[in-house]
Amino acid sequence: MKKALGIAASIWIQTALLFSAFILVGQIFKQDSHGFQLFFFSMLITIVATAPTIVVMLIACILINRLHLHWKSRTALFLLLLFFISVLYSIPGYEIRLLELLFNIKTVKEESLLAWFILFAIIFLSALIAAIRQLGSIAAYFSENRISSESSLHILHLIFSETINNNHTMETSNEGTAPAPQSNRIMIKGLITGALILVMMIPTFFVQQLVTEREQRQKEVVKEVSSKWAAPQVVSGPYLVVNYRDSFVNNESRVVPMKKQLILLPEQLEVNGELFPEERPRSIYKVLLYKTSLALKGTFKPSWTADVQQEQIDFTYARLCFNLSDFKGIEESFSINMGSQNYQLKPGLPLDDFGTVGLSVPVSLNLQSLDQGISFDMKLKVKGSEQLQFLPLAANSRFNIRSTWNDPSFDGNSLPNVRKVNSDGFMATWHFNQANLPYSTVQFQGTLHQAKPLAFGVSLVQPAGQYDKTMRSVKYAILFIGLTFALFFIIELMQRRPFHPVQYILVGLALVIFYTLLLSISEYVYFDYAYLIASLATILLISFYAKSHFASWKTAAVFATILGMLYSFIFILIRLEDTALLIGSIGLFLVLAIVMFASRKVNWYGSLESRSALKLSSEANSI
Repeated sequence: MKKALGIAASIWIQTALLFSAFILVGQIFKQDSHGFQLFFFSMLITIVATAPTIVVMLIACILINRLHLHWKSRTALFLLLLFFISVLYSIPGYEIRLLELLFNIKTVKEESLLAWFILFAIIFLSALIAAIRQLGSIAAYFSENRISSESSLHILHLIFSETINNNHTMETSNEGTAPAPQSNRIMIKGLITGALILVMMIPTFFVQQLVTEREQRQKEVVKEVSSKWAAPQVVSGPYLVVNYRDSFVNNESRVVPMKKQLILLPEQLEVNGELFPEERPRSIYKVLLYKTSLALKGTFKPSWTADVQQEQIDFTYARLCFNLSDFKGIEESFSINMGSQNYQLKPGLPLDDFGTVGLSVPVSLNLQSLDQGISFDMKLKVKGSEQLQFLPLAANSRFNIRSTWNDPSFDGNSLPNVRKVNSDGFMATWHFNQANLPYSTVQFQGTLHQAKPLAFGVSLVQPAGQYDKTMRSVKYAILFIGLTFALFFIIELMQRRPFHPVQYILVGLALVIFYTLLLSISEYVYFDYAYLIASLATILLISFYAKSHFASWKTAAVFATILGMLYSFIFILIRLEDTALLIGSIGLFLVLAIVMFASRKVNWYGSLESRSALKLSSEANSI
């Protein structure tokens, strides 16, 4: 009882200490100056929260010790108990908040399963290390002090070894219990292998953070270059602003005159434009920019509404206006031919209904010329970055855009009525008319708030997207690690050449480093080539390592073939989008079928033939 209590208390305290150490590492990772304060606080909270585990481990030690099992089986059951305790403590749902605290992650709420894996792995790894440090005491307790002189590493060797030396055989035979069957060793090895798979998920979490960090760095570079070139542009068509004399009745029942501004939109508008993409290198990144040449023409012919009295319109200070998003995008001076005159636009707007950035110019207008219709045309050259959008400010409008860029994304409120995309570039056309617009050509200031949400256009998408593809590949890490470990596990059972847990960890690290190789290489070369280089390097490394352990080129070829098929399968899933779930599900089903077929001859309960031969030999010796 006293010894069992000592084991339980020691594991309890050491687990709390190790778990708090993980928190300290997390705080150092996020460069928090309060990391050491949080370390002691978390250790105190962990000790209080996990106090019931002392009672559970104490009762479990007593009950397990009463079972008629070999000491190795009792030790394995105790380690299995720590596994289930770790699962229970990672279930409550606070894992997301804890990981935000540790690593300052805000988007992990969308990946709660990954958060649970990471928290469970941290808890179980802390408990497992604590248990291994006490493995000598645990084994001594369950073997009644017959192996108390052995180290923890040697005890682990005894648990996983195929044979036991004569001294240990004599010691265990004196216990009055049968030697541990091979099935127990397989079960223990399987549990530890499964735990190692979960532990190896921790480095993949840091790889995901690295991918996010590099992607954020790329966005910062794009933003920096774009700020010096020009931001994404939102361009409006030309419109007229005139004063309108109105009046209202005040509290004293007196009529007070007031001025309003009236916005007159074109009756017809046609825009023809061409985008010229440019890629500018900055450090290891490429920033996608563009220049555009636009030709606009149309007619002003307002359809007066009932609430507008034409005699109240003051054309004295009429202005023609034009909006865009960023002044830095203006390459040449803007001029417009309106009627029989040419006007040069200058910065400044009389109102901000369509934005605060734009140009305007005073124009000569009268009611008669507007009723007859005033035609206009203008050409302008604008530059920007990534996106070009338009506002449909006309009763009837048509926008024709073409470019040599062959990977566009049509976005905004409306998709093109006609579009064509091929290897030579794209062409798109949008049509609008008065029936599908929520405003007329004559509006008072402040009433056109519906116009901005109607913006539409095209984005020039970078085709590489190496960070998105790398992130998608990292999400399949558990498949890589799980299947590779399962392959080693099955082959070591079939060839009877045990693979040490440390070797599993080394193989797991090789699988994790694949993602860092993929991330770093894809920043310099095309993603497909980077994937090929990183996967070949990983496959060769693991295959040669398998050959050195199993001493068989045939086994190494099996590893190379299966890993090659797995990496090819994941590459196909990364390339797919809409059908990725369907193809992935079918592929996983086939993988499971292959694993079941390959392991059909594995004797999970040990070699019955060997046991029968050993029994006959013992009977012959007794005779």
